Amino acid sequence: MGVTKEVISAGDGKHFPKQGDNLTMHYVGTLASNGTKFDASHDRGRPFQFTIGIGKVIRGWDEGVMQMSLGEKSKLNISSDYGYGARGAGGVIPPNADLVFEVELLKIN
Repeated sequence: MGVTKEVISAGDGKHFPKQGDNLTMHYVGTLASNGTKFDASHDRGRPFQFTIGIGKVIRGWDEGVMQMSLGEKSKLNISSDYGYGARGAGGVIPPNADLVFEVELLKIN
């Protein structure tokens, strides 16, 4: 269980996020079981900004995104224990759901 990363398009291979960095990303989140989209930054018309490595996002993001380099676009396959677990989220992610996120690392601040 955990997170696996599949590179869609490579980043610069030089600049990687470290704990405490503020990141700017685009993403699309889907349920692994049936491909249903539950969230996407593009739908809000702006990228998602957050601090990495301090528990502000699900564990699958904290661990998977830190393996990405600037400009990289990847698919993160996240097991439920690295996602929202038994509680699910927001009425759109069922309990114990495995997740797939297509993520693009736009900026490291």
